[in-house]
Amino acid sequence: MVKVLIVDDSAFVRRSLTTVLEKDPDIQVVGSASNGVEGVELAAKLDPDVITMDVEMPRMNGLDALTKIMAASPCPVIMISSLTSEGAETTLKAMELGALDFMPKLTSGSLPDMERAQKDLAGKVKALARRKAFMRLVHRRKTAPAADRPSASAPSSFSAARTAPAPRTQVVRPAGRTGRGAFDAVLIGVSTGGPPAVQKILTALPANFPLPILVAQHMPAAFTGPFAKRLDSQSAVSVKEADPVERLRPGTVYICPGGKHLRVELRGGGLTAAVTEEPKEALYKPSANVLMETGGLTLGRKALCVMLTGMGSDGVEGAKVLKEKGGYAVAQSEQTCVVYGMPKAVVDAGLADEIVDLDDMAGVICALVGA
Repeated sequence: MVKVLIVDDSAFVRRSLTTVLEKDPDIQVVGSASNGVEGVELAAKLDPDVITMDVEMPRMNGLDALTKIMAASPCPVIMISSLTSEGAETTLKAMELGALDFMPKLTSGSLPDMERAQKDLAGKVKALARRKAFMRLVHRRKTAPAADRPSASAPSSFSAARTAPAPRTQVVRPAGRTGRGAFDAVLIGVSTGGPPAVQKILTALPANFPLPILVAQHMPAAFTGPFAKRLDSQSAVSVKEADPVERLRPGTVYICPGGKHLRVELRGGGLTAAVTEEPKEALYKPSANVLMETGGLTLGRKALCVMLTGMGSDGVEGAKVLKEKGGYAVAQSEQTCVVYGMPKAVVDAGLADEIVDLDDMAGVICALVGA
């Protein structure tokens, strides 16, 4: 049974979230708080597996409460955010402070949309609950006496929480699969837990990175612009939300606008990114499948696929096309994923050429492309 604590100043929201979550027989709401102070106290008292956290609350806001919870009794936190630019900025800051994911506030809408939102929230809660033990172990290491702490060079992500390193198959890259000219673009598919993972990779890349990078991150439309701006301010490479149609430039990262898809195309003899609403019936928008498939069809063996943390299997069908055309695929390791769904689908399908810890991903990408 997954124990959930709800922290929100709206009694209506607390009731709604309780009703939605407890429709799942594997979830129990063990408590609710109307402000951040109560949330911190109940987190320590009830030891929940997951917390849903509002942002704007009296006495103590969500960011301050999150900071205290991560210091004293860390556990997976899902931020419940408004679909505004201000809500996006706050949510992205919360993920830097330790929140693992976010959900838009549940609002009235069509029945299918509401049912999907309810199913998504329950799915996130159950998936993120599995990361609690890792978070506690990381916290214990951070607060251990100095002599017992890992060295300064030790990985800082979830990979640091492993009790033993996972075995890795030695990678022997085929001739021509590394160095300048081996690839024409890097294609990244990512979902749950993605913003910190993408940030870790992009901030480690050099300013003279030789290729364009295209990112399909499952994210609402109001979030992708602020996400791109935040990454641009932190990275040596340029980061922007993709325009409807634009020629791709080396050392530039293109974030697909939320609610749309990003295609790789050749137009006028040049490599181009095109934002489109098709396929409208896609479950995820942006879709990693669309990005990987069009990248494979356009670039062939010069397409580099990177599949990062995320629920579900979006991207695997596109990765199949990319691999059939000779492309190369790298998957994030299970131990360093917030949710091992999208990379797992690629690995289980036998499509991954390499499985890489998040802390090593930027280095592997640079080695492959000759950066």
